[in-house]
Amino acid sequence: MAATLLILVLVNWAIWQKEHHLAKGEVIYLELAPVDPRSLMQGDYMALNFALGNRIQQALGPRAFAEGGPEARDGSVIVRLDGQRIAYFQRLDDGQATLADDERRLRYRLRHGSVQFATNAFFFQEGHAERYESARYGEFRLNDRGDLLLVALYDEALHRLGEMVR
Repeated sequence: MAATLLILVLVNWAIWQKEHHLAKGEVIYLELAPVDPRSLMQGDYMALNFALGNRIQQALGPRAFAEGGPEARDGSVIVRLDGQRIAYFQRLDDGQATLADDERRLRYRLRHGSVQFATNAFFFQEGHAERYESARYGEFRLNDRGDLLLVALYDEALHRLGEMVR
């Protein structure tokens, strides 16, 4: 009984943390570099790649992605937000810099030869792929630790596309 209660408490705490992150996190947009595969086992989805991730890869260089390479670790990047809250690469975080008012620190992960943020896929209802073909930005919620949660996809003019399937 105690183990079951502990598991329920931990699961509900994790859910509360994500809901708090979604409700209170700062809104930022990351430019997408999407590909559009279809998975027979998972249904329709859009595999996501981020322009910011590509810039981080360039800054880190090829050694970062060699298995067991000295740079093969997770890290943080400093981005600048424009007037529409779109994030642009400024520099890799060295842990020393004080951030300007328009700068934010985002955490990233190096996985399977690429830079990843909150997710690498956006799932949508089968048959609704055309609603998301014009996706150019992902809306994220940023918390104080630099973690991101994907909220929705947006087009070039920052109009929300469809609703996220949960």
